[in-house]
Amino acid sequence: MEIKDIYKAQERLAGTVHHTPLEYSATFSAATGGKVFLKCENLQKTGSFKVRGALNMISKLDLAPGTKVFSCSAGNHAQGVAYAAKRRKVDAVIYMPRSTPIAKIAATEGYGATVVLEGDIFDDAQAAALDACKSCNGIFIPPFDHEDIIAGQGTVGPEILDDMPYVNAVLVPAGGGGLLAGVAFAVKAINPEVKVYGVQAQGASAIAKSFGTTPIAALDKINTIADGIAVKTPGKITMEYINKYADGVLTVSDDEIASTILALMERAKEIVEPAGAAGLAAALCGRYEFLNGQNIVCLLSGGNVDVGFIHKIIERGLISRGRQIRLSAVLTNKPDALEEFSRLLSKNGANIIAVQYDKVNAKLSFDETILHVTCEVSGHDHGKRVIASLKAAGYKLEEN
Repeated sequence: MEIKDIYKAQERLAGTVHHTPLEYSATFSAATGGKVFLKCENLQKTGSFKVRGALNMISKLDLAPGTKVFSCSAGNHAQGVAYAAKRRKVDAVIYMPRSTPIAKIAATEGYGATVVLEGDIFDDAQAAALDACKSCNGIFIPPFDHEDIIAGQGTVGPEILDDMPYVNAVLVPAGGGGLLAGVAFAVKAINPEVKVYGVQAQGASAIAKSFGTTPIAALDKINTIADGIAVKTPGKITMEYINKYADGVLTVSDDEIASTILALMERAKEIVEPAGAAGLAAALCGRYEFLNGQNIVCLLSGGNVDVGFIHKIIERGLISRGRQIRLSAVLTNKPDALEEFSRLLSKNGANIIAVQYDKVNAKLSFDETILHVTCEVSGHDHGKRVIASLKAAGYKLEEN
């Protein structure tokens, strides 16, 4: 692939995909000591960058009447393929893991594709999709491991440099590696001085484990809230580009991702899915000091978060940021025990939002009960003061 392939892909996508905004964040800049910009692919057609690669590849195909295209996806690529197939007036069959959020399934079907749920993870769905495609002589549209896909995703790179030529580093969420491969290649071809880092969830870090080594690492299992980058085995082609052009691969925890999603909602007014928040999470987590003081672009790769799941992410983010505390306290089984406990919490400015009694725990004596309580506090320091006050009053506490 050459840089001209990126520019040709831009021409194919022009007028169809959005040149998404690059937004400066004073809040996140203050946290890193530099300047942080958000590349908002969560505002892209179909809700993620994935439409770029799918549309680029499908636009180049010579499609005979009756041809079906097949693909597999954890959600965003599915919508991109469905959208592109609809524009070319061909049928699309998309295989997705059974764990795919309902919102992504419904959106894919809304673009006219047939969805087949298969397997527990992306890799299972991919195997089934390849078999089905072969059996009916269809055309397979891979989610990341193809140069036309990589070129399409890589069109994000020139947009970033056009909008902010003085960037020091670009942080790119990575699962199978198509976006990271394309952006790293394009950015380095235009300005080799700009650093490009991939960012993965710690529970799905195959690219991080594969970076700079051979053979490609295949994970035995994955465990992350970031379903969009939950891939056991990265692509062979994508890893060749990543190893050649990326400057490193960072990892972030699910708690850091959840905290970042909450921060994006509160401070940037952006709805971003877990995979899409990984890049910013790396900038904010404090473990990568070499990013401090830099002009950073964090690529928000998608915004297709399941509304039925977002409350769990928000709750996890609140806990990780110290805005909620969960405690278990042993109380005497007397009428005013809860009132005394509540009064002490109120005195210390903690707001009770959930309470549960446990009177049948085997560790309890006959006159004791366990109170499980969730409280709102202003932050980690406030939470520590509340806990210290309860302990000083003689309560036996267990932090959950």
